[in-house]
Amino acid sequence: MNRRSRLQILTLTALMLAMLPTMTFAQTKFAGGLHFAAGFPQGDFKDQLDRNAYGISGQIFYSPQKSPLALGLELSYMNYGNEKRREPFSTTIPDVTVEVSTSNNIVQGFLILRGQMPRGPIRVYGDVLAGFDYLFTETSISDEDGGDDVASTTNQDDAVFAYGAGGGVLVQVYGSKPERRPLQVLLDCGLRYVMGGEAEYLKKGSIRREDGAVIYDLTTSETNMIRLHVGVMVRF
Repeated sequence: MNRRSRLQILTLTALMLAMLPTMTFAQTKFAGGLHFAAGFPQGDFKDQLDRNAYGISGQIFYSPQKSPLALGLELSYMNYGNEKRREPFSTTIPDVTVEVSTSNNIVQGFLILRGQMPRGPIRVYGDVLAGFDYLFTETSISDEDGGDDVASTTNQDDAVFAYGAGGGVLVQVYGSKPERRPLQVLLDCGLRYVMGGEAEYLKKGSIRREDGAVIYDLTTSETNMIRLHVGVMVRF
C-alpha cells in the first residue's frame, strides 16, 4: 500500500468517526441491515481473478424524520477462493498430519450518502460511496479433523481507496401500529459499481513451494467490481 493510499484511507476513516456523534440527534431515524454480498470483478480484475467473491455485509444508516437523505456506514467481508491440503506436522514427525487452509479475502468499508423515498411499501434509493478495499490472503493449520486453528499467518495484504455509485429497492414487509414505537422491516436488494485502486494480491494457485521455500506470485491490478447485496433492513 503506497503513501497516497494510506493517506486517503486514514482521512476517510477519520471522517467516518467524526460522523458518529451526529447520530444522537433527536428525532433521528435509524436503519440497520444484514445482507448476503456478492462481488463480480470487472476489467483487469476479472482477467486476473477469473472468479467471483461471496460473503456478508452489514449497514447502518441515519436520517432526520421524513428526510429523503440518509448517511450510512457499511462493512463487508467476501471470500474469493480457498485451498486445502494435508501435510506432515514436521519433518521429524511425518506420521502426524495437519490440514493446511489458505483463504483469499476482501474486506470493504464505505461511507454512504443515500437518496431515498422516505415512505411507501416500495422505496427506490440511490447511493454514492467512498471507502477502501482491503485484500488479504491467510494460511492456517488445524488438526487432522479440521478443528481449531493451531497457527495462522497473513501471506499478503494490501489496502486501496475505493469509490462508486449504485441503487436499489426496499420492499416493506412489516410495519408497527401507529400507537407503538415505529418499527419497519424491509427486504433490500441493491447493485453498485465500485472502482478500486491498484492493489497487489494473491489468488488461488499463487503460493508455490519449491525445494522447501515458499514463493508468492503476486498479481497487480485495479480492483473494480460490481457489488450485489440482498438482505433485510430494519428501521426504528
